[in-house]
This record gives sequence, C-alpha cells and structure tokens, in this order.
Amino acid sequence: MVADSGTATDVSSEESAHVEASMRKVALTALAGTSIEWYDFFLYATAAALVFPSAFFPDSTPTMGLILSFGTFSFGFIARPLGGILFGHFGDRVGRKRTLVIALMMMGIASTLIGLLPTYASIGIAAPILLSLLRFTQGLAIGGQWGGAMLLVTESAPADKRGYYGAYAQAGAPVGVILANIAFMIISYTVSEDAFMEWGWRIPFISSVLLIGISMYVQLHMEETDAFKELQELQKKKQAEQPEAIVVRRSPVLEAIAKYPKRIALAAGAFLSIQVAFYILIGFVLAYGTDADGAGMTRDEMLFAVLLASLLQIPAQFMAAAYSDRNGRRGVFMLGAVLTGVWAFALFPLIDTGSFWLIVLGLSGGLMFLGMMYGPQAAFFTELFSTEVRYSGASLGYQVGAILGGAFAPTIATILWVEYSIVWVSVYIAFASVLSLVSVMMLTETYKTSLHDTD
Repeated sequence: MVADSGTATDVSSEESAHVEASMRKVALTALAGTSIEWYDFFLYATAAALVFPSAFFPDSTPTMGLILSFGTFSFGFIARPLGGILFGHFGDRVGRKRTLVIALMMMGIASTLIGLLPTYASIGIAAPILLSLLRFTQGLAIGGQWGGAMLLVTESAPADKRGYYGAYAQAGAPVGVILANIAFMIISYTVSEDAFMEWGWRIPFISSVLLIGISMYVQLHMEETDAFKELQELQKKKQAEQPEAIVVRRSPVLEAIAKYPKRIALAAGAFLSIQVAFYILIGFVLAYGTDADGAGMTRDEMLFAVLLASLLQIPAQFMAAAYSDRNGRRGVFMLGAVLTGVWAFALFPLIDTGSFWLIVLGLSGGLMFLGMMYGPQAAFFTELFSTEVRYSGASLGYQVGAILGGAFAPTIATILWVEYSIVWVSVYIAFASVLSLVSVMMLTETYKTSLHDTD
C-alpha cells in the first residue's frame, strides 16, 4: 500500500510538472505573439507623433499635421470592433488557434507594407490614403489577435491561476511599447536626423516580417484549448444522437449580443479608462513632452522615459493578476481605476518640470495603476461569457471599449491641450476612470466561474 501511494504521488507530481511545462510553453508563445503584434500596432503610435506629420502631411501646420496624423492612428481603432466581430465569429466556430494565426499573419504583412510605403513627396495624396488603409488592416488584425491569444492562455490555465497566466497575453502590450521604443531609439542613435526622417523610421516596420514566422510556429506547435475541444465534442454528440435534426446556429457574434448585451456594454465601459490613459501615456506625451511649449525634452529622452515606465507596468500587471486569482477580479480593477484617475492630475505637472526622472515617475505611476486593471482583464473578460460565444463576447467588449476609449484619445488630448489647457487632459483621463469604475461595480465577481460551462 505504501508503495502504491508513493507511485500515485510520483505520477501526480509528474502530471503537475507536465501541466506547468505545457502552460509555460503556451503562455510564453502567447507573450511572444502578442508582443510583436502590439509592437507593430504601437510603432504606428510613435511614428504618428514623431514622423508621419511631416512625411505624410507636409503641407499642414505642425499642429494640424499632428492632428491629422493622430487621425489616421484612430483608423486602427475603428477597425478593431470589426476585427473582433470577424475573428470572433471564426474563433467560436473553427477554433482559437487557427483564428489567431490568421490575425498574426495579417498584422505582419500590413506593418511590413507600411515600412515600404512611399511618402507624400513621392505619390501625393495617395500616400496618406494608403497609410490609412494599412492602419485599418492593422486594426482588423489586433481586433482578432487579442481574443485568440488570451483565450489560448486562459482556457488552458488551471482555474486557480487563470489571472496569472492571462497576464502573459496582457504583458504583450507593454512589451510591445518597449520594443517599439527601443527600435526607434536604436535607429535614431545610429543614423542622422535627416536619414531617420527619410528612411530610418521604416526599418522597425519592415522588421515586422518576423511575425509571420511566429504565426507559423503557433500553427505547427500549439494545440487547441480544452474548453473549445469539449464544445466541439458536445456538438458532435448531439448531432450523433439526433441525426435527423437539422441544426442551424446563428452567428456567434449575434448570439453573444442577444445573450449578453449588458455584459458586453459593461466590459466596454470597464476598458475605457485603460485605453484613454494608455494612449495618452505612450502616444500623446511624446508630442507634448518634446514640444517647446511643453517640457521641451528631446525625442530620445521621452522615448526612454516611456520605455522605463513600461518596464514597471509589466510586474504591476502580474502582481494584480495573481492577486485577482486569490481575491477576485473586481476589487483590484476598481482600485486601479481610482488611482489612475487621481494620478492624472499629477502626471503633467511632473512632465512640466523638465526633469527626466520626474517624468519617468509621472509615466510610471500612470502605467502601473493602469496595469492593475489590465493585468486581470484577460481572465475577467474570459469568465464573463460561455464557451460557444466567448471569443465573440470578450472581443466585442474589449474592442468596443478600445474604439470609444483609445481611438481618439491622442487627438482629443491634443485639442484639449491646444485649445484650452493641459489640465483638461487630466480631467479627460479622470472622467474615463469614473466610467470604468461604475462599469465594474455593475458587473458580478467572476474568479470562481467554470470555463467549461456551455448553453
């Protein structure tokens, strides 16, 4: 009996070690894929602040060029809900993995083409039009990527570590910011200013071709999630039991909207604060901090400050996500919304000092408080919806929040700053935080929800 018990213990520990190793592989693959995907998406934010006004809108005043450049930036957000609908449909029908692979390849191709795009000086008005179309394609891809990556991780994770492993998919965002800023800093340091503006900025975009390789790795080495495979088996069993019945299923997107309209709307509201604050902290501040009427910092100083702040955002996300596994998603999410709203009024006074380290402090506080919401979000949104519409429901909530919160955040911030005062940008961030706080308060706690439930 003792020997049998010992053998059972050994088998149990081997199984546990195998599960952990398998989850690390899934989590790290999701992190790699989302990091490069967000790197592509955020390259555009950096270039929109520093390069595109002169490259694609040279006939405009500097302020109007910046507004127009941030306007094309918003096209990616307009496409994100469409990407969520399109990829959500196929993600709930054919699987998480295959849908994610297509999204990754789409992003890699679109970003590489941006790097090869002629400027206004070469082809005139066609240049900003093509730029806008490629940005729209990026938005479609990111709209599909998030749902696939986060479900690949959260549906595979142990129930008591869903938040922690989900944070790997979420960590792709700050890692993408870091990679994008490093790419621009390296090019900026190695070529002259004229060369940077003429062709140097293209290199980070062209390197996005690596994403195609990652997508092939996911296709060849990753398995579909257990929750989706169970759903497929259940559907096959029902068809076998009732072969005479003709089953006509609605689109998963329509099913999600019909079954969970309130949850989708509140998930979108919960995401508002994250999006508004994030794109002001990584995009608008580059323009504000380098402006003579702002802090008057150099481009590289602001890029490095955003990079350091993004590094601190990563552990903040993991700690908040792990905490949510033990104590629930809502509490830490709501605390993050409150702190983000309050910190907004410290952010710009710290930037205005012109002190590099105080600027880092301002950006770090904002991104770390934001990370308290973004870290647990993958698990939180996953748990709001049943398996057969989970990709669609979670993607809709996420991407509708993205377009409402992030699409026009840099543009709105620029107008508030130029037309009124920088303090109104802080008010804007705080208002979005209040809306997110109220939205999460109206949602129920989810951290003990089973992901194997279907209707």
